[in-house]
Amino acid sequence: MSEIEGVYAVWLRELKVFTREKERVIASLISPLLWIFAFGTGLGSVVTTEGVNYRIYIYPGILVMTVLFSSVFYGLYVIWDRRLDFLKEVLVAPVSRTSIFIGKVLGGCTTVMIQTVAVLIIGFFIGVPMSLDIFLKALLLLFLISVALVSLGLSIGANMKSPEGFMLVANFVMWPLFFFSGALFPLSNLPSWLSSATNINPVTYGVDAVRGIVVGVQHFPLWGDIGVLLLLSLVVIAIGTLSFRRMHD
Repeated sequence: MSEIEGVYAVWLRELKVFTREKERVIASLISPLLWIFAFGTGLGSVVTTEGVNYRIYIYPGILVMTVLFSSVFYGLYVIWDRRLDFLKEVLVAPVSRTSIFIGKVLGGCTTVMIQTVAVLIIGFFIGVPMSLDIFLKALLLLFLISVALVSLGLSIGANMKSPEGFMLVANFVMWPLFFFSGALFPLSNLPSWLSSATNINPVTYGVDAVRGIVVGVQHFPLWGDIGVLLLLSLVVIAIGTLSFRRMHD
């Protein structure tokens, strides 16, 4: 089996698992819908942020939140695969651990983007200035973000032995990444401690890039946002590949 065939086989398996669990799409939509319509509409009735209705302003942040949560939780499947002995069969196959990891990343990104597209489509109906061009640009940015975050989730899953331990670590990672990303508030005029927290948070640059594309409001240069996301992807992919290489057969 060639390395490309190995990557494809792992990707196809992840996609087939996802298509058999259609409730994952429905479950992944509940939280974004609550944030957009309950939280966003409630505050949006009295608040505008940087000249934009609050619901529209946080919409890019909710898109990134969808990618964040779906991507990191995807790492939980590594633990279930290990318990079902499927992972053992994959690890002893004549394919490098790097190819297995890449296949997992691509499979995770595919399933995450399917869920994210559903939230993107909502933008056409809630007053977001969405066009096909903006839709495609946002989709590419969200895919780049998903590569980094799926790799992060897989890295956590590869180093955990129980679902309970994974959930504890994942929640400890996800919620600070979300709340300190500027998804719910502008990055200007923040207290120094909060400004420092947002600046060192790589998800901040994903939110800023998507908000710039979708809403036209941006704090950092787009090339800077993309540069941080590319660097994050490379670092986390390297960590994830190393974690998979260290996993026992």
